[in-house]
Amino acid sequence: MNRIAVRSLAAAAAFAATAFALPAASATGTPASGTVAVTASNAFITSALQSGIAAVPLPSATGSYSNTTGATVTFPVTGGNADLARFTGTVTLGGGLAFADGRTGKIVCLHQVAFGGDTEALTAVPDGATAPVTLFDMGLNTIGSGIGTTPQTLNGDAVVDPAGAAYLNSALHTTFFTAGQTVGSLNVSYTPAS
Repeated sequence: MNRIAVRSLAAAAAFAATAFALPAASATGTPASGTVAVTASNAFITSALQSGIAAVPLPSATGSYSNTTGATVTFPVTGGNADLARFTGTVTLGGGLAFADGRTGKIVCLHQVAFGGDTEALTAVPDGATAPVTLFDMGLNTIGSGIGTTPQTLNGDAVVDPAGAAYLNSALHTTFFTAGQTVGSLNVSYTPAS
């Protein structure tokens, strides 16, 4: 990745951190809580970096790295009405993601992140747009908690959604992303507000 792309990505992340405020928690009862974590395997990271592609979490999402599992972006739960065991509702999340292509110098930032209980997919809205883009889907190896369990959980493979691949390829001027491309894992832990 060239220096201009790295500087541009850092500037975009700094701008996003100051330009977008998170919604306040409800003053009554216990607010919804939990996290949604997307882990990119080391194989996916290597392939992405070789193609000039990088992604970073935007506040209030956080990032971490493990030599064994790869890079993880964790989004905090900010609300929602999901019942994951019954495949209904939505979990709203804080933070965002920035994707950059070091070869083309293109950067895209996405916020308003959510996880659909009905679709088992992670969506986000590109900055300056109003419609969400489905970025990642739960893969075939998904295991969830039972009905009435708290926290509600889903754990499984993460794959690139066809809409996410098309959007990211177009926005970044790349051909790296493909529908159904294995990213790593997607893990949801959600406790509804009470």
